Amino acid sequence: MSRTHISGLTKSLLLVEMIFSMSAINMSKGIAAIPDKTLVYCFDVSPAGFDANQARSIPELTTSAAPLYNRLIEFERGGMKLEPGLAESWDISKDGKVYTFHLRRGVKFHSTPWFKPTREFNAEDVLFTFERMRNPNMPFRKAYPVEFTVFHHFGLDKVISRIEALDEGYAVRFTLNTVQAPFILFLAAHATSILSAEYAAQLLKAGKPSDISWKPVGTGPFIFENYDKDATIRFKGNPEYWKPDEVWLSRLIFDITPDAAVRAQKLKADECQVATHLRSTDIPTFEYDLHFQVLKSPGFNMSYLAYNATHKALSDVRVRRALDMAIDKQAIIDQVYEGHAQIAVAPMSPLQWSYDNTLQDAPRNLEKAKALLKEAGYPNGFTLSLWSPHSIGTNPNPQLTAAMIQSDWGKIGVKARIASYEVAEYLRRAFKGEHDALLAGKVSNVPDPDNWLQSLSSDAARNGFNFSRWRNQTFDALLQTAVQNLNIDERTQLYLKAQKIFKQEQPFTPIAYVTDYQVINKHVTGFKINPLGPTIFSGVGLK
Repeated sequence: MSRTHISGLTKSLLLVEMIFSMSAINMSKGIAAIPDKTLVYCFDVSPAGFDANQARSIPELTTSAAPLYNRLIEFERGGMKLEPGLAESWDISKDGKVYTFHLRRGVKFHSTPWFKPTREFNAEDVLFTFERMRNPNMPFRKAYPVEFTVFHHFGLDKVISRIEALDEGYAVRFTLNTVQAPFILFLAAHATSILSAEYAAQLLKAGKPSDISWKPVGTGPFIFENYDKDATIRFKGNPEYWKPDEVWLSRLIFDITPDAAVRAQKLKADECQVATHLRSTDIPTFEYDLHFQVLKSPGFNMSYLAYNATHKALSDVRVRRALDMAIDKQAIIDQVYEGHAQIAVAPMSPLQWSYDNTLQDAPRNLEKAKALLKEAGYPNGFTLSLWSPHSIGTNPNPQLTAAMIQSDWGKIGVKARIASYEVAEYLRRAFKGEHDALLAGKVSNVPDPDNWLQSLSSDAARNGFNFSRWRNQTFDALLQTAVQNLNIDERTQLYLKAQKIFKQEQPFTPIAYVTDYQVINKHVTGFKINPLGPTIFSGVGLK
C-alpha cells in the first residue's frame, strides 16, 4: 500500500474546509456565531427582579422582558407595527372573541447553570404563563404569590374565559368573555412575555419558586448571567436565538449609575457606549462631539402630577383646579426640559389616535386659584406632601420640577413638603397611595387609547395604577363601552368624551410631552429608539 503525502497547503485547505463544515453543522443546529463584542449600558435603576410578568415600570421591563424573553406577537423594533413572535400567525373569529395562535417550532429556552431544557417551546409554556397570571389557585402561583399588575390593568384576568392547547402543542386558542378591541396589542406588550413551564416545574419541585425572578430563563436574544446588587447586570448573547441575525453582542452589561451627570461622564470616557436619561443640559455637548450620535424622536409619553383624590383637600375638584391653575408649565418646559418638550394638556400623547386637540388649559391665574381655595374652605391654604422620584424617564430633573411647583403653590398659600425616594421604593409606596401629590410619567407600552385612559379608571384605582385614586362612573362606562367596540370611529368619539370629563375633573395635571433623545457612541450600530418604552438591544452591535 502506498503512503499518501499531504502537503502543508493541503492540510491548511482541509482545516479550512473542516472549520466551514463545523460552522455549517452548528448553524443547522441553530447555533450562531456571535461577534466577540461587549456593550456597556449606563442604566439608572436597580432591578426589582427579572420576571417580566411582574414588572410594573419601563426600567423593570428593560432589564427583564426586552433582553430575556419573547411574546406571542411582537412590536417591530423601533415602531408600533405588529409582527410575528413566538406565534408565526394567528386567526381571529368574526365575533372578535376567539384568537388562535399558531406557534413557532424550533424555539429553544436558555440553557444556564441552573436549568437545562429538555424540550423546545410549545403551548404548555403559553398556558403556564397566562394561567399563572389569571388564576390565583394555580399551584405555582400559590407557592409564589405575587402580583401581575399590568396583566390586571389590561383587564386580561376578567376578559379571558379559556385557554386551550391545540395541534399537538403547537397552537393555542384564547376564548374571551367579551370583545376586547386591543386584546391583540396587549399580547405584544412586554409584560405578557412567555416563561418556561418546564423550568417552573423544576423550581416548584425544588421548593424555590422565587428563583423564576432572580434566576430567569427565557427564549430571548440574551441569556442572564448574574446580578451584582446595585452595581451591574450581566447578559451574554444567545447563540441559539431563533432570530440569529438579531444577536450582535456576545456580552451586554448594565452598569447601574443613578446619577445622570455620572452617566454622561462615563459615556464620554467610553466606560459605556449607551446611556439612559441624560440631563437636557448635556445633550448639546454630545451633539457637537463627533464621537457620538444623538438620536431624536417624538415621544409617545407624558409627564404629569397626580393628586390623591382620596385625601381630604384633594378630593375637592376646586382644590385640584386651583393647584393646576397655579403651575407655570412653560417655565418647567424651559428650565427643566430646556425646550425639548411641549406643554401637555390631555391625558395621552398627541401621537395617539383619538387625542383631543380641542382641550385647553385654564389660563394661569393666581388670584382665581386663591378664590377657588377659599370657596373650597381653604382661605389660608393648606399643607400637603409632594413626592419626587430620584429618576424618571419622562423628566430629566424631577427635583427641580418639584421645587418649581412648590414655589408656584406657595404663591397661593399652599405649602408643599417635598419628599424624594429611590424609584423602587417610590413605586411601592405610590401603589399603596401614601402620597398627597406625586410626579409621575407614562410611556404607553401599547399604542391604544384604552391603555392611556385605563390608568384613570376605578379598576386602576384599586390595583394602584391610578396614582390619583380618582373614580368617576361616567368615565368608567365610556371606557367600558369603547373597549368592547371594534369600530375605531365610534371608539374615538367615546374617548373624546372621556378626555373632556378628565379635563373637568382634573385628577392630575399633565405637564409635558417629551421628545425622546438617546446618545450613543459612534461605534454602536443598529440602535433604534423604542417609542413604547423599554430599551432594546436585539439588532444592536458595535463596529
